Amino acid sequence: MANENYDQMGQDIFKNVGGEENVDKVIHCMTRVRLTLKDENKADIEQLKAIPGVLGVVEDETLQVVVGPGKVNKVAQSMVDSVGVKLGENFPSTKNSQPDNANLQDQTSQNKAAAKQKYNKPNKFKSILKSLANIFVPMIPALVGAGIIAGIASIFQNLVTAGTLTGDNVTQFVTVLNVIKNGLFAYLAIYTGINAASEFGATPALGGTVGAVTLLSGVTPDTPIQNLFNGQDIAAGQGGIIGVIFAVWILSLVEKRLHKWVPDAVDIIVTPTLSLLVIGLATIYLIMPIAGVVSDGLLQFINVVLNVGGPVAGFILGALFLPMVMLGLHQILIPIHLEMINQMGSTPLLPILAMSGAGQVGAAFALWLYFRHNDKQAELVQNIKGALPVGLLGVGEPLIYAVTLPLGRPFITACIGGGIGGAVIGMLGHVGAIAVGPSGWALIPLIANHKVVYYLIGLAAGYVGGFICTYFFGIPKDMKIVATDQVTTNSARTDGPIVPEVAETKSFTTELTAPVNGRLIALSDVPDDVFSAGMMGDGVAIEPSDGHVVSPIDGTIQAVFPTKHAIGIIGNNNEEILIHMGLDTVSLQGQGFETLVEAGQSVKAGEPITNMDLNIIKQAGYATVIPILVTNSADFASVTDISAQDVQIGDTIITIKS
Repeated sequence: MANENYDQMGQDIFKNVGGEENVDKVIHCMTRVRLTLKDENKADIEQLKAIPGVLGVVEDETLQVVVGPGKVNKVAQSMVDSVGVKLGENFPSTKNSQPDNANLQDQTSQNKAAAKQKYNKPNKFKSILKSLANIFVPMIPALVGAGIIAGIASIFQNLVTAGTLTGDNVTQFVTVLNVIKNGLFAYLAIYTGINAASEFGATPALGGTVGAVTLLSGVTPDTPIQNLFNGQDIAAGQGGIIGVIFAVWILSLVEKRLHKWVPDAVDIIVTPTLSLLVIGLATIYLIMPIAGVVSDGLLQFINVVLNVGGPVAGFILGALFLPMVMLGLHQILIPIHLEMINQMGSTPLLPILAMSGAGQVGAAFALWLYFRHNDKQAELVQNIKGALPVGLLGVGEPLIYAVTLPLGRPFITACIGGGIGGAVIGMLGHVGAIAVGPSGWALIPLIANHKVVYYLIGLAAGYVGGFICTYFFGIPKDMKIVATDQVTTNSARTDGPIVPEVAETKSFTTELTAPVNGRLIALSDVPDDVFSAGMMGDGVAIEPSDGHVVSPIDGTIQAVFPTKHAIGIIGNNNEEILIHMGLDTVSLQGQGFETLVEAGQSVKAGEPITNMDLNIIKQAGYATVIPILVTNSADFASVTDISAQDVQIGDTIITIKS
């Protein structure tokens, strides 16, 4: 079956279940497309069965349309692609729990929330950070719970090692805690692989398998796998969590491509087999060995840094340790620690590296203080509350993966804070640990030669350094502006949010010009209740005489809807403008529209943004009228429009005053 027939089958399924607006989400199993419907009575079972290629329909908790192995992946993917969501993700018309009679304009209203992030301009770096957040945020409860247990186990283990506690019962207790903790941390690569596969659109079980490959199960000292680059044995976990994510991303590309190429009859056999074989070999013989080569180079670098000594070495090591942990390179330091303990009785390297965790704690506390009263960052604040106690105990994964790394800049400032703590330890000197153990407070029992006070001073320096660097330099610009915007809303609160900037108020007048040639009409005359009643904000509408659409304002393209029928623009004074091209034209799935801009692009008034084919739209039976809306009209003193008349591109149609 050709690809276009998969698309047609998906659209036919939508048509006979009440349309996309009646669907909550779409997933699939081996043979069936499973649809969660809002109103099951709208599904026409007989018409579904009559669709070419449909083998049957099962009515259960979800409506199951049987299309057979091989086909099901492609049909389901085509359906979610046409809506602009991922498999298993709620459709736009249901993300904000809209009523069942939600129409195109309701969907537009629901997506307005995305447009309100007016300074969060999409780019590749932010997309990567967003994907990292999507991978690790679901694991936060487990990371926090297992992290606290790990911290407690570490404290008791270190007390045993130091000789403060003795007895088989204590040892047994520590063993039990470690077994519980290892339920997550020993297999973190597998959980990460599953979540990464879901994020990148691969099969979750295959992603988990790729993660498990990095654990090198079955490899023994007698049957090692050698690094192709340097001949050394590859170590389990080499490449770290970041290596797992990269491998699963490649898996997603390979699997999707195979689904397109492999015949339907053998897709269920060939695609997963080839995907695992190719990515498994690449992981073992490329990704992990490359990490090993990096490890060797890093080991030589560390030796050079140690020879330099003092606060310079402390800063470099304290700042770089967390990136090493993320890449799985920290294991190379264990032999160094052990050799130092053998020769000197303690390792001065471990207390310095422990400062990296202190920087994370300081950064997290700065974020909490900055956003603790900000409603838009409530989820972040809750994540910090859960991860901070774990970080204090020396378990850094929740803070890294759930808080600082997904935000980008705070991770860097946290590393700088760790460098500051490391510099203080290096300056004080003679601070060592008698055994290898976790950092944070849990390391205190292992500090040698009665230098606990020096270690605590270093921790304090790391906390303060991470806090200051993050509070003043590490808050992402888009988040800072959102927090500042909320000052006005919360100004009456006696415990309002602490923000370093105050929202600046200024008077201005903005003129919106006609984005298209045609006849201007009052918004109240638009044949759609949502627009005509002003539910989406004040504005006007134009019945176009041609299909050349330009920007009505200087600003930034905030959103281009997947179906190309609507574009959101943020003006330089935060005017939120929605240009909705036609009524119910979402059903055309982009047909008849040529988008000339992309999200994040700066535009000037009069710059082309879209070409509409008015004939295609009219022949499909849809109105071509274009509402131009100021969706945040309530933010301004006045939004006025001119009376009905013929207008040309560049004519003033709306005046906004602050």
